[in-house]
Amino acid sequence: MNIRTLLITLLFVIACVSAAGVARAETTGPTSLRIEVNGLVCAFCAQGIQAAFRKEAAAGEVFVSLEDRLVAVQLREGHALSDEAATKALVEAGYTVVSIERVQASIAELRAELGRGG
Repeated sequence: MNIRTLLITLLFVIACVSAAGVARAETTGPTSLRIEVNGLVCAFCAQGIQAAFRKEAAAGEVFVSLEDRLVAVQLREGHALSDEAATKALVEAGYTVVSIERVQASIAELRAELGRGG
């Protein structure tokens, strides 16, 4: 195999891998944390949770549903927030975390799923 053939093959492989990565990024959408929480009782709870997540650089939009005992946090593109950090923020604000699920959905999509509008 000569150098020219090797370079053409290498460029082809790089192009295919890059195209696959772009296609995957376009179809996944934003990552959000869907957190089930105990202890949500009033609008002040929602405000407190939003304030707690504003301190996290990775946290973008935050949605709190008192009726569903749900806190949803959309992560900023290129940022990550560990389950431990999310749990710490909520526990320090006085709430009990029941479960954390990572979903490929925006806050608007999660609100729509719950019938809460956008």
